[in-house]
Order: sequence, then C-alpha cells, then structure tokens
Amino acid sequence: MAKLTSKGRAKIPAAKFAGPNRSYPVEDKAHAKAAIGLSAFAVQKGTLSPAARAKIVAKAEKVINKKKK
Repeated sequence: MAKLTSKGRAKIPAAKFAGPNRSYPVEDKAHAKAAIGLSAFAVQKGTLSPAARAKIVAKAEKVINKKKK
C-alpha cells in the first residue's frame, strides 16, 4: 500500500471514504482491508461505535468484492 500524503488525501473524493469525517479511505482493496482491521481496533479501544464500524465494513466489502471490468 502506497503512503498517502495529506495532499493526496485531499484529492480523494468524499465518496471514497468509509468512516465519519473523511476517515478510513477505501479507494482500493488494500485500503479497504486496512479499514476493516483498523475499525475493529477502534471499536475495541472505544473510539468507534459498533454501528459505525458496520457501515465501514459494508462499504469496504463493496470495494473488496468489486469486479474489474
């Protein structure tokens, strides 16, 4: 996974983020898988609700399961 700079992050459309406040970018499969793992950790830590994680996982799985055309 390539390092994402703040300038690069700003160029990503809001639709490519799975979490609240433009958190958890899911523009590719690697980032989507990372979002699933990191959101699980955030729930354990208490900084993310299980409901918010469910939304993140759902959006990330769409990216992971997306077939190339």
